Amino acid sequence: MMIRNAVWVALLALGSTGLQAQRPSAKAASSDTDLTNGFHSIIDAYSLIEKNFANPVSSEHVLYQGAIPGMLLTLDPHSNFLDPDEWREAQRRQSAQYFGVGMELTVDFDQVVVGQPFPNSPAAAAGLQRGDVIVAVDKNDARSLDLSAVANLLRGPRGTPVTVTVRREGFPQPISYTVTRAAIQTSLVDAFWLRPGIAYLSIVSFESQSVGPDVEAALKKLGESEVNGLVLDLRGNPGGLVTEAVTVAGRYLKSGQTVVSHHGRAEAEQTFRAKPQPSAQKYPIVVLVDRHSASAAEIVAGALQDHDRAWIIGETTFGKGLVQGQYQLSEGAALVLTIAHYYTPSGRLIQRDYQHRSFFEYYYAGRNDGPNLADVKATDSGRKVYGGGGITPDEKYDPVAHSIFERRLAASGVFFHFGSQYFSGRKPQLPQGWTPDDKLIERFHAYLKDEQFPLTDREFSDSRQFVSDQIRFELYRRALGKQEAERAGVQADPEVIHAVESLPKAEALLREVQRVLASRTTPR
Repeated sequence: MMIRNAVWVALLALGSTGLQAQRPSAKAASSDTDLTNGFHSIIDAYSLIEKNFANPVSSEHVLYQGAIPGMLLTLDPHSNFLDPDEWREAQRRQSAQYFGVGMELTVDFDQVVVGQPFPNSPAAAAGLQRGDVIVAVDKNDARSLDLSAVANLLRGPRGTPVTVTVRREGFPQPISYTVTRAAIQTSLVDAFWLRPGIAYLSIVSFESQSVGPDVEAALKKLGESEVNGLVLDLRGNPGGLVTEAVTVAGRYLKSGQTVVSHHGRAEAEQTFRAKPQPSAQKYPIVVLVDRHSASAAEIVAGALQDHDRAWIIGETTFGKGLVQGQYQLSEGAALVLTIAHYYTPSGRLIQRDYQHRSFFEYYYAGRNDGPNLADVKATDSGRKVYGGGGITPDEKYDPVAHSIFERRLAASGVFFHFGSQYFSGRKPQLPQGWTPDDKLIERFHAYLKDEQFPLTDREFSDSRQFVSDQIRFELYRRALGKQEAERAGVQADPEVIHAVESLPKAEALLREVQRVLASRTTPR
């Protein structure tokens, strides 16, 4: 497609969504004239670039990397353009299903490696392991390919074979596995018992359409009728689909209660209401959030807080109160455009300011927004809550502060490489409840010195517990799988332990709001 046509088609697709034919007013005609003149300016500018720029010009590069993203950058931090490959990947994540071998990939020193085979996947059944370096897929040399290219080679029609060749610590020659592709279903949800009667529910993100059903399935399998208290972990959850957030929050509220509403210039106001799950109504809830909890995660936290249905612990959340719509453009690309602001049930807009700072500062710099004291609302029981700057927790809990040495260790990949060396040539196996002993920790200390990792004996001594925890997590992942490793980490997490101890606060809050609501409906 020529760039002139591409620009027109893409921009017209952007401008035409949801429009209905009607007689144009004089003001509308003037606006259309301005828009047409703007299009001509873009086309004229490209013609000059194409004719005079020092190097050959790619029309796709100008369109996908320049014209459309440039427009969106003038709007807000969350409107985004997805090229055809990115759009296909976004749709795949939303469906939570694809055909492939079933393993997590990661990058280590510019090599694509197996991060983890999924449980019960073709990759796991074939014998692929965490730490395997992928050197070829079928006859394609993978050593010079990036992660997405290797992932695309591994995906394919259900029932078709693919040969994966890897290098593994302890084996002198590459090993080849023939794996039969199958339907791979991924889940962003995990639930298990922290202790008798106390359940833990983690939601990694809301980007998949299966989050709501997966929550129901996980709690049904656990036995929700036996739950006396729940810790809902939304830490690090970046958000996703509003529909899934409404489903999850709504199951804990009373029928018809507002979960969230959103208002936009071109979007009719919408109010999303709860469809409760009877077995979820009886027990208290503590929700864990942090500064990375955003968007749909904030919808859940805000709804449960406004209705006094949960006690919120952690850091103030990110503060994203914008709703994006997805619009497919020509050539298989798509636009993710902010179409509305969303409001919690009490009417709070929790969006942080982005107009008086760079997008880099908005995303990554320290945040000092604080609540908007002019936007004060009340929960169902009458507690004050504020808009602006995210969801302020009911109880602040600062995460563990790691030393510079610990952060360098975590970022360096040394635990990952030590795990490969530890199980070198052996099938990874550990008993449940295993923990590193002093001998193994000293072995790791010697490994760091052999690898010339900069450290002092004092730094290592001060971080001994951190080192032990990280070794345990890494070796657990290899021997027992990612889920068991993460569950073991959760059981020892001080914030989760504090959340369990705070369940009486959530129960008192639930009793109080029930009393207040009952008093409002009692005839006088």
